[in-house]
Amino acid sequence: MEVIKVVEILEEIAPPELAEDFDNGRIGLILNLENNIERIAVALDANSYVLKKAAEMEANLLVTHHTLIFHPINKVSKSLAESLRLALDNGISLYSMHTNYDRAEGGINDVLAARLGLKNLENVETGRIGEVEPCTSAELASHVSETLQTPVIYVGEKEEVRRVMVIGGSGFTTEFLEIARANRVDAFISSELKHNIIREYEELCLIDATHYATENPGMEALCSRLREISGLEVEFIEQSSGIKAVDKT
Repeated sequence: MEVIKVVEILEEIAPPELAEDFDNGRIGLILNLENNIERIAVALDANSYVLKKAAEMEANLLVTHHTLIFHPINKVSKSLAESLRLALDNGISLYSMHTNYDRAEGGINDVLAARLGLKNLENVETGRIGEVEPCTSAELASHVSETLQTPVIYVGEKEEVRRVMVIGGSGFTTEFLEIARANRVDAFISSELKHNIIREYEELCLIDATHYATENPGMEALCSRLREISGLEVEFIEQSSGIKAVDKT
């Protein structure tokens, strides 16, 4: 299949116009080798580990959530050079779907909400709000950890949690927390929690389930959709975050 035909499928799944303004130039076909696509690799990140795996499986296209080059650069690091070499030497085009896939139907946040068992979902900007069976903060945090197979940290003890908001990736921003507050959620699940946020939003239970664990399920789920629509071979490349927790409770 021509690479442009695969791009059309990917843009149907996650329309580029859904992306945040800061993603301008960072999504889509960021390395186009104008090749014929027979096998697609999907992963969360584009790095040398993932590209080696993609080369081993003889993929012609790597689809990731995080682009290879996020910030403008004026020098090339050794790791970036290695990643580019692997892509070029092995004929692997690169496609990135970031905030457009966060917001898309069936994307990062829909998959995360479904994985955690949220019901009666509402779309709020990038995130999703849903309901869970009444539980405590500790019980919800334990459920998140077990379901996503990740260490979690949380703050905000609540005896009853019902309304929950989720955003995959770096969701603990003032913008999203104000949405959570306005929608009267009990708990907010995301990642990269900071001290000032903890102090500012003390009425909420905030559960940090890591950037990796909140986004990886959405990329894994993309494989079956791509396989069904394109008819091509599609494989997921797993790369653990390596995050471990020391229990000091």
